[in-house]
Amino acid sequence: MLMRAAVLTGFDRPLQVREVEIADPGPGEVRVRIRASGVCGSDIKALGGKSPVVRELPYVLGHESAGVVESVGAGVTSVRPGDHVIIAMNGPCGRCRNCGAGRFHLCSGRARTATIMGTMRDGSTRITVDGAAARTMIGIGSFAEYAVVNEPMCVKIAKDAPFDTMCLLACGVITGVGAVLNVARVTPGSSVLVAGCGGVGLNVVQGAVLAGATTIIAADVAEPKLKLAREFGATHTLLSADLPEQVGGIVRGGVDYAFDVTGVPGVLAAAFASTQPGGTTVMVGSPPQGQPISVEPGLLFASRRLVGTQGGDAAPVRDLPMLAEQYLRGRLDLDRLVSERVPLEEINEAVRHVREGAVARSVVVFD
Repeated sequence: MLMRAAVLTGFDRPLQVREVEIADPGPGEVRVRIRASGVCGSDIKALGGKSPVVRELPYVLGHESAGVVESVGAGVTSVRPGDHVIIAMNGPCGRCRNCGAGRFHLCSGRARTATIMGTMRDGSTRITVDGAAARTMIGIGSFAEYAVVNEPMCVKIAKDAPFDTMCLLACGVITGVGAVLNVARVTPGSSVLVAGCGGVGLNVVQGAVLAGATTIIAADVAEPKLKLAREFGATHTLLSADLPEQVGGIVRGGVDYAFDVTGVPGVLAAAFASTQPGGTTVMVGSPPQGQPISVEPGLLFASRRLVGTQGGDAAPVRDLPMLAEQYLRGRLDLDRLVSERVPLEEINEAVRHVREGAVARSVVVFD
């Protein structure tokens, strides 16, 4: 079947919107008609050749998506044509050692390993560009009219839930909120620092509100982002400079929890130094490979914890419906996260806006 897709044919080049071919779903696979796809920072890194997994071109990017099941392969039982779904960033196999221990985000099953590298479980792809096999971003490739994905990646949602907000749950929202609820396990009445207030950072702020934190400090280098953070629930805002000193002026001795959403090693170290003894720091942003993090040993010795997370350590079938319900009940603000909605033909404009930090989230929408 032919469809339109935004294809990456060279790093640091504009995406090419062109006609490509997508195959029927194989056994255990689902073809989804994409209705909305967020433009995420991970896509931007891939465009610049900075993603460790996006190496072999051509590639169809996009992974923060929602749509309608169009057809299913043999053996698929959890969804059927017409179902509305969020496409999760991972589809746990349920059988490996990590899945057995409930660490679904660390699934080591064959399908999960293959999707990270942009293929289906057997190493093949379902999209061809001018006769050449094209890989897809973490096995999704939602900058396109359709995507073929593994069945466990499809999470059903209510048919009255809007696609242009539901798509955000797949990555930016679950990464931020999950870091708070699943990783740090922020407690009611506690204090929180969020360093970096882009799309994911705003969802860390929202997660802290959901968890009942009473002091939420947002830090960033851009005042417009701090304004947004206040709208999403931050009680204090700081223009990033000397974080430990500024944070100490608000919460004596430091915060209970700190989250670095920048991926900058120096910011992570500063966030860690802003916690009180016994505090927890979560590395949410993806750091550049090969750059060490410098941490004062004495701070670590005082029972402080430094931990990382992958996508908010989410279990998609558990967490995505819960977040969708929080939105429908008015407890999670997704509408203000969407700064603009653009057709596929304007994908490169949306990419530019994300790079400039001019938007919380750009969403590509399909008729």
